[in-house]
Amino acid sequence: MESLPARADVVVVGGGHNGLVAATILARAGQSVVVVERDRIVGGAARTEQPFKSVPGLRQSTGAYLLGLMPPELEQLLDLRLPLVRRDPHYFLPTTSDRYLLMGSDRAATRRQFVDFFSEADRDADDRLQSELDQLREDLAPAWLQPPGSVEETAERFIRPPLRDVFIDLVRGDVASYLDRFGFKTDLVTAMYAVTDGLSGLHAGPDTPGSGHNFLVHNMCRLPGADGTWMIVAGGMGTVTQTIADRARAAGATIAVDAPVAKVLTSDGAVTGVALLDGRTIDTTTVVAGCDPFTLAEIAPLPRAITERLDEVRRPGTTLKINLALRDLPRFSCLPPDAASPFGSTIHLLPQEAPMDAVRTMWAEVQAGRLPEFPTIEWYLHTTADPTLQDADGHHSSALFVQSVPYDIDGSDWDAELSSYVNKMLAVCDRFAPGTSDLVADVFALPPPGIEAHFGIRHGHIHHIDNGVALDARMPYRTGVDGLYAASAGCHPAGSVIGAAGHNAARMVLDDHGVAWSP
Repeated sequence: MESLPARADVVVVGGGHNGLVAATILARAGQSVVVVERDRIVGGAARTEQPFKSVPGLRQSTGAYLLGLMPPELEQLLDLRLPLVRRDPHYFLPTTSDRYLLMGSDRAATRRQFVDFFSEADRDADDRLQSELDQLREDLAPAWLQPPGSVEETAERFIRPPLRDVFIDLVRGDVASYLDRFGFKTDLVTAMYAVTDGLSGLHAGPDTPGSGHNFLVHNMCRLPGADGTWMIVAGGMGTVTQTIADRARAAGATIAVDAPVAKVLTSDGAVTGVALLDGRTIDTTTVVAGCDPFTLAEIAPLPRAITERLDEVRRPGTTLKINLALRDLPRFSCLPPDAASPFGSTIHLLPQEAPMDAVRTMWAEVQAGRLPEFPTIEWYLHTTADPTLQDADGHHSSALFVQSVPYDIDGSDWDAELSSYVNKMLAVCDRFAPGTSDLVADVFALPPPGIEAHFGIRHGHIHHIDNGVALDARMPYRTGVDGLYAASAGCHPAGSVIGAAGHNAARMVLDDHGVAWSP
């Protein structure tokens, strides 16, 4: 059993990326910091594992697959120097015919593909969409590293006047209505954007209010060289959290794994310590909780106003992660031999007939507890861009990010349905890349209950609190218990591997303690 100090200025509960960010900042400010992590490794859902029993040497990002939304100011502040790999192309939209989109840094080539395979109206609509998103991204960025205000306050303070109403309508509204403004002619293109940015990780359909906020969040990519796109991290997503953990240790923080917390101890409404499940205790007056807010509510006496807010925003996860070990690369029937490689990109597998209607049907099926026949899929294969993940035999790690599925299956359960449903998803891949099923050497699949069990996220929701909940309506940093702060993906600004919540909570701790600190 690892030795822990009997007392610390701050105890951080949870060694995910937000908890580690907070620990680094607080330790650099001179605080004695102990991080206690329930699992055997740090990282939360941003980890690199070797999950394949039949291919034990193959490495895979099993939870988060890409880094996009971390503010570059935070990466610089923490001196992370992450080995980022620009995806070019970053989007691949295959079809079962000879049409496709390979969207990359060559904007002119992308615009030509829109015209060649879809229409001039789609090209022009995409130009208008990207231009508006560029402006919103630039305006909103400073708000992420500050405490949140209301939607209207945020618009007034950060968003340029011509876009304030657009921002308010987008954050409160649905992604389908937002995309309709731009005049896309081809439903397949609209569905691609609606799903990958509006519905990713969301308990929602394209017409659900709040899906517009998720869409905006997923377009906040500002890392160096990203040009608005998500990026691969060499070595997998565990590189991100291991690097932050190294910075925290270098600043003096103690990080303990296999150290689940039983209870945050309080007296007279103030934090007095933390009790671990193994009986050890750490005295402290300050706890920063990087765990999800629902777990926090189980281990700490949160005020009724907070628990009632959590009851209102509780949503089950709707994501199925199918991690795959492949013997070889699949081949897409729509691509000519001279096309750029689609691997490394987000590959969008969508229903080909009336795709937006199919997306709406998918959500109706999920709400009824049924497994959709063709849920939308984002397909990842990163070993061509990051060969360090491969094993000695050259296997490729890949993943199907399936959106949406029910947490509870009506009349059945995931133990009974998972294997056959994975095969059904592989059959969908075969429609676009024939023979893919035959390339599978092993599978590590995580339905929503599996995500809950594997990563310790209550209700299996990858964003902790649904990203349809925005700004000051999310879990507050100050919990109402003196000395207890929340700093997870359930806080402002949103769920994903961002790190802003850890930064903002840590700065709030220092302000409340009157500790002067500068980067």
